[in-house]
Amino acid sequence: MAHLKARLLAELAKIEGVEDRPSPVAGGSALFYFGKEFAHFHNANELDLRLTKTVIRQLGLTHPAGSVHHPKRAAGSAWIEVRFATADEIERVVGLVRLAVAQR
Repeated sequence: MAHLKARLLAELAKIEGVEDRPSPVAGGSALFYFGKEFAHFHNANELDLRLTKTVIRQLGLTHPAGSVHHPKRAAGSAWIEVRFATADEIERVVGLVRLAVAQR
């Protein structure tokens, strides 16, 4: 799975203002847009993304079952855990990140 995270980070590096840095809050790796954290990795195949509750609702996204990190996250949260296990899912996550930074 680490290779998928590396592939995702390579794609995200193409978005102006997005960078991968250590997370001061979550530990591990986080994504910043022009210096402000908007996502962090829980592991090599799960990104916790601040997408906004409006966009999450519009896209029909739901909190994944079996969440270890945020099992009691409110349905109206601005954050959504996004899991990826295939190369096709990387493209979907890149699209979601593009939507997230467009909200900033």
